Amino acid sequence: MPLYKTITVTPSITVYIWKVEETEEELAKDIVLTPACAERMLGMKSEQHRKGFLSIRHLLAIAGYEDKDLYYNEFGKPFLKDGNRISITHSHEFTGIIVAQHSDEVGIDIEMQRDKILNIAHKFTPIEEYKTLANTDAIVRKLTIVWGAKESLYKIYAQSGLSFLHHIDVKEFDLEDNDSIAEIIYKGKSSAYSIDFLEFEGYTCVYAVKL
Repeated sequence: MPLYKTITVTPSITVYIWKVEETEEELAKDIVLTPACAERMLGMKSEQHRKGFLSIRHLLAIAGYEDKDLYYNEFGKPFLKDGNRISITHSHEFTGIIVAQHSDEVGIDIEMQRDKILNIAHKFTPIEEYKTLANTDAIVRKLTIVWGAKESLYKIYAQSGLSFLHHIDVKEFDLEDNDSIAEIIYKGKSSAYSIDFLEFEGYTCVYAVKL
């Protein structure tokens, strides 16, 4: 069981990360899916997506849940039936969830660090702010963190029309900081979030908690 990492964010918030190394058959063992989720998985043409889907169910089990405890709203945002908060992410060989007791709003995102993010950076952040960084590797790393932070916040907010570029602001940080603050300003309202990040095996994991 390759539970890759567990992070205790606070006494009531925990991050679980899985490294997908098993076969699909191994991951399917002892996992009971609801009819809707079983049908959803059958529609996945990619084995990688199916394995990621199943590994999320193993993370749920570690957190004390089953597939039937999870449901989604009309925007595709996941919820737990007991009222606790959850956010889900998957990227290639890694998957992750963040679970918060009570009503803490949380979001999580895992991204592979790739140079191609340089081609889309202007769509989600003012790229001129990154010109002081030493090299391309540092720029890619920082852009990946910012993208992951904005993805995490988008998952929390879950409303159409929210713009990564215009409505979500990640405050300046250094790569060594491992944290930052972000703000969503949308439709005349503002909300602030703590941002934490970690890097491993060419991936970046970012998680956000509402302040």
